[in-house]
Amino acid sequence: MTRYGATPANPAKSVCARGSYLRVSFKNTRETAQAVNGWELQKALKYYSNVKEHKQAVPFRRYNGSIGRTAQGKEFGVTKARWPVKSVGFIVGLLKNAEASANVKGLDTSKLIIKHIQVNQAPKQRRRTYRAHGRINPYMACPCHIEVILVEQDEEIAKTKDVVKS
Repeated sequence: MTRYGATPANPAKSVCARGSYLRVSFKNTRETAQAVNGWELQKALKYYSNVKEHKQAVPFRRYNGSIGRTAQGKEFGVTKARWPVKSVGFIVGLLKNAEASANVKGLDTSKLIIKHIQVNQAPKQRRRTYRAHGRINPYMACPCHIEVILVEQDEEIAKTKDVVKS
């Protein structure tokens, strides 16, 4: 059993998934994950498929240095956005894993929302690349750990109007 960054209020109505990914950038993955935090699962998967096809962009809010501007960021209120296809692929795989776990648990997958999604840095992996004139430079990977908690949304009951006698 591993610890997650958050604990769900009702474990019977929630499902967790986590993964460690070596060949993906931490910064791109963090921005990609935060774009869908709090969304419904089906809406998030549709959004990610649009990102892969460059129909929608992922807004970059924190790690936005040297990021190009695009008009597709306007729907999120930012000017800087990208299409991180590699990060999207890893997160979609993790969301599908959580969806399959929800099916096994007997939850309704059409009512799942992304309650918690977090990306943490993993220890960097050191390699070396050989340069001209006998020099060597570091060639480091920036892997990350991703964790997701999906919660089944409760049905809202409409409040009835009480008749007030005066």
